[in-house]
Amino acid sequence: MSDSEKRAADGNAAVSPLRRSCERFFENRAAVAAGAFVLLMLAACASAPLIAPFPFEAQDLELGAAGPSREHWLGTDALGRDVFSRLLYGGAVSLKVGLIATAVSCVIGVFYGMVAGWCGGARDSVMMRLVDILYALPFTLFVILLTVLFGQELWLIYVAVGAVSWLTMARIVRNQTRELRAQAFVEAAICMGQTPAKIMLRHILPNILGTVIVYATLTVPGVMLTEAFISFLGLGVKPPMTSWGLMIKEGADAMQDYPWLLLFPGAFFAGTLFALNVFGDGLRDAFDPRK
Repeated sequence: MSDSEKRAADGNAAVSPLRRSCERFFENRAAVAAGAFVLLMLAACASAPLIAPFPFEAQDLELGAAGPSREHWLGTDALGRDVFSRLLYGGAVSLKVGLIATAVSCVIGVFYGMVAGWCGGARDSVMMRLVDILYALPFTLFVILLTVLFGQELWLIYVAVGAVSWLTMARIVRNQTRELRAQAFVEAAICMGQTPAKIMLRHILPNILGTVIVYATLTVPGVMLTEAFISFLGLGVKPPMTSWGLMIKEGADAMQDYPWLLLFPGAFFAGTLFALNVFGDGLRDAFDPRK
């Protein structure tokens, strides 16, 4: 082997797995573009009070439902409210539900999965059979029942949707924990007398964090879709607050007379879900340990 080939080989060996994963991700132009779109949407919706052309509650009953114009870029609804402004405010609610509910599902799923994977044996089997049973339950109906029983508070929607979205995360974390449980560095920590809780927090959690982040990005679209469904049924966000799901419901009711009320919220929602899925797929492919 020549000197240049040796230097190239040494350089490749010196590249960290994280750097290789990042390079693979940035080579995926579709995933990078999707990530940029998601960040732009997050920034726009978070800045709604600053950049929205009209206040959230502003109504013009004399104008009523009107198509796109120079003053109202995406038209107005039946109460004369600017559709573009409501899309920004509603997007903030939908994205917040997606992020917070995903965080709730990650906390529950990671804790449950690590405990099951660490314990192993009969306790692991019982915990995983419980997950299998919960998989068979109609989760959307469960969320609807929670909102009916305890009210349509926004924080309850976060908790309810997140509390039914953790099962797949628990399975993934459990399998990762079982693999790491047999590694030499974990056995060394056990021999040093470290407690299981400390081992899981200091040794196992950092090693599965990448997998958790990747799967969390794939969970957000499903969570947003669940919120949109319950809002479409009228059991989610309460007026005058709005979300993309509620706007789609209102647009569907008036689509024959005012099609823009359904077209624009549906396009924003579908585009964001598509971008989140492409972004999540790109992260999964880039951080795949088998590559």
